[in-house]
Amino acid sequence: MSQDILSDVLRSVRLRGALFYIVSGNRTWAAEAPPSREIAASVMPDSEHVMEYHVVTQGSCWGAIVGESPVRLETGDVILLPQGDPHVVSSAPDLRGEATRTGPPGGKVDQLPFALHLDAVESGDASPDAPCDTRLVCGFLGCDLRPFNPLIATLPRLMHLRAAGNQGWIGEFMRYAVAESRNKRPGGEAMLERMSEMMFVDAVRRYVDGLPEDSAGWLAGMRDRFVGRALALLHDAPAQAWTVDELGRGVGLSRSALHERFQAMIGQPPMQYLASWRMQLGAGLLRGSSATIASIAQEVGYDSEAAFSKAFKRLVGVSPGAWRRFRNPERPPGTSPS
Repeated sequence: MSQDILSDVLRSVRLRGALFYIVSGNRTWAAEAPPSREIAASVMPDSEHVMEYHVVTQGSCWGAIVGESPVRLETGDVILLPQGDPHVVSSAPDLRGEATRTGPPGGKVDQLPFALHLDAVESGDASPDAPCDTRLVCGFLGCDLRPFNPLIATLPRLMHLRAAGNQGWIGEFMRYAVAESRNKRPGGEAMLERMSEMMFVDAVRRYVDGLPEDSAGWLAGMRDRFVGRALALLHDAPAQAWTVDELGRGVGLSRSALHERFQAMIGQPPMQYLASWRMQLGAGLLRGSSATIASIAQEVGYDSEAAFSKAFKRLVGVSPGAWRRFRNPERPPGTSPS
């Protein structure tokens, strides 16, 4: 068994980065972002859920969820907003600003990242080399929430990664992003997208490493000796006809002990988790393959198309066929219309 559960989930929920911009600030300034659901359709129309991040590449500033206490950000620090909360970055605590633009004036940009300059006197586009007190690299990450994304709900509203011990490839990401804003080259956007995804994974791993021993939730369960092994078994062979007894034998716990421990940490029983994960895998196959619904049902552990369709509709609210048509209007030939 070599299942990397976090990677498995990130692939399934289609984590991806997009749209980058460089913010520079002088004197007194503030940049505010609305809830991500209000801009998701314009910045990442293919994603159900959008998260924003900011990397301080020069100077210092403050970052906060609107209405919450701010955190001090120094050069090399990163903040991420996993739940898509409205937030503000500013030269001083408790400042508010107009909602940050998600593109240059007039909209379309030929190549990213673009630059945005803010100060007490003026606000507008500026050269990335213009003198400033503070500079940030900002961007977005998108993912799917449905049918089942166990990661996002277990993350905090604001994640603050301090620069200490974070000088490796994230430092390279900072330097590369600023260099790309000055001298754009072919493939630069794709590089930034992949690097932002790597930064997110690193942030999640560092968050897991810092969790108290008595923590609950999917991430805490992933590192638990027994629950983590149970999760790995389920992810390694989701189509297997698992029972709690068999899963318990696989992790070295009794049926009742595993059920209780899994429920306490993950928030649902093992078999309910398995059913949800099967629906997530099935949804991915419905979106990305031309396989029939009957063959997808078998691939994710159901004996019949009817059983899979019933379970899918119960969790998702629509039939597999309706899900496929909605997610992929140009349905590949040979797929079941049911």
